[in-house]
Amino acid sequence: MTDFRGLGQLDAKELASLFPNRKVVGLAELKLADSSWRAYCSPDPTQIEQILEADTSALPFLGAALGAHLKRFPSIKNGLGAIENVALGLTQDGPASFNDIFAGFADAEPNYGLGDSQLALVLARMISAKRPALRVIGVNGNDPAPPPTLSTLQNTKIEITELGRAMLKGGTDFVSQNGIDMWLGGVHLDNPEKLLRWDDQLEKLVSNARV
Repeated sequence: MTDFRGLGQLDAKELASLFPNRKVVGLAELKLADSSWRAYCSPDPTQIEQILEADTSALPFLGAALGAHLKRFPSIKNGLGAIENVALGLTQDGPASFNDIFAGFADAEPNYGLGDSQLALVLARMISAKRPALRVIGVNGNDPAPPPTLSTLQNTKIEITELGRAMLKGGTDFVSQNGIDMWLGGVHLDNPEKLLRWDDQLEKLVSNARV
């Protein structure tokens, strides 16, 4: 299958073909899963970084998943996480439908495995902010468009604002413009003055960077 997204795409015969390659889940896998879940739920996300610095080979997909999670923290570049930045970039060439953004995001970031409702929540945060990075217009071009939910976004076009373009270039910061109140695992991000941010160059979280 050239465009494999998950086991739900497989029929009974294809699922059965995977059985001979099954792996035993032993103590190493269980211990790593337990420590990783505790780290994910902790209010201290540096525990995840500690997991990534150790051997995660017992669970082959774990490292990529935890790494993708850390990239969801606000970037030092513009205060947006990886999901927001990719979604924002998909609108920079002109208004796009929700379905086009959803398909483009799935192609660009398959590790996240977001469903349409999850991506709609991400877009809604950027649309509904005091100083938004995105705006919506009705499919017939009328404005204002309805409130951003999955059902309404599917009937609109979404376009980047001038502020959003500045954010993509690193010229302004979403958190500085709008504040922050969100959860990532066990971490409540609600204080811009004590905010952990993701540094792409260092590939780690840093404290109080460019707030």
